[in-house]
Amino acid sequence: MTFSQRSRSLFKTLAVVLALALPTALTISSADARAGGGFSSGSRGSRTYTAPPSTTTAPGSTSQFNRTYTQPGPGMNSAAAAPARGGLFGRGGGFLGGLAAGFLGAGLLGMLFGGGLFGGLGGLSSILGLIIQIALVVLVVRLAMSWWQRRHAPRTAYANAEAGAGPGPQPNQRSALGGLGGGLGSGLGGFGFGGNANNAPLEIKPDDYEAFERLLGDVQTAWSNEDVAKLHTVATPEMVSYFEQDLAQNRARNVVNKVTDVKLLQGDLAEAWREGETDYATVALRFALIDKTVDRNTGAVVAGSEQPGEATEVWTFARRPGTGWELSAIQQTN
Repeated sequence: MTFSQRSRSLFKTLAVVLALALPTALTISSADARAGGGFSSGSRGSRTYTAPPSTTTAPGSTSQFNRTYTQPGPGMNSAAAAPARGGLFGRGGGFLGGLAAGFLGAGLLGMLFGGGLFGGLGGLSSILGLIIQIALVVLVVRLAMSWWQRRHAPRTAYANAEAGAGPGPQPNQRSALGGLGGGLGSGLGGFGFGGNANNAPLEIKPDDYEAFERLLGDVQTAWSNEDVAKLHTVATPEMVSYFEQDLAQNRARNVVNKVTDVKLLQGDLAEAWREGETDYATVALRFALIDKTVDRNTGAVVAGSEQPGEATEVWTFARRPGTGWELSAIQQTN
């Protein structure tokens, strides 16, 4: 074996290793460190598998839940429980998923035997072929990781989720002021409401909007302080279990996430409904914050920044008789 052949074999091996590691690295670097970790987590009762309506604040779609205790049931939209993307680019595989898997197998075998992905197609295994191989490996491994995460989500039914489908969605309530912190002069921050006829059975009042805005700050503060006792007072047990998992991962990495200067910029009600004795309200939130992760020992910033940033998420709150609103779910926007 010549030196060039050895170098080429080593380069291909390193490429495979890097390609397999790349999805994990991208997941860690792109995930937001604030409360919720950039995941879609929690439960929306019988609407857990139904996407909330879009609003002015969050005009796009929301991500499906990565973590939820609620399993699809007879009272839920079974079609919505299926992956949102299907067909050609389906997350469940689809045409390109199977094609990529075939190319991946061929490419890995080609690498092992020195031929490369296009070794049998006229000797076109060049740098371009290697790049395509790496891209396919990244794609397939990301799909596998997503499937693994969904398969190993907790299977216990959320104890507080009510059976049966709730009433129809409430019309969106949008602010005529654009929601840029001006509000309505009554301490509502960036929330806008009114202007549309409200025929939904659950009425969301100004006091409720104030509670939503307050919870936005309280949850982030308790998360930053790693105050699990406080989190139990502002979030459902399910959400607290996810927060505890994320905090444990931070401790294992010897870091702590600090979220400060949280300010609501704009908020819209997506829908509000009642299931049994439980009230639900799903709200789109756009807020400013400083999100940084620091070393526990030195305080040095290891991720994030001291500079303010913005985030847009869809939060669902739940309320039961004799209690206030609690955070029930966080969904990321697309």
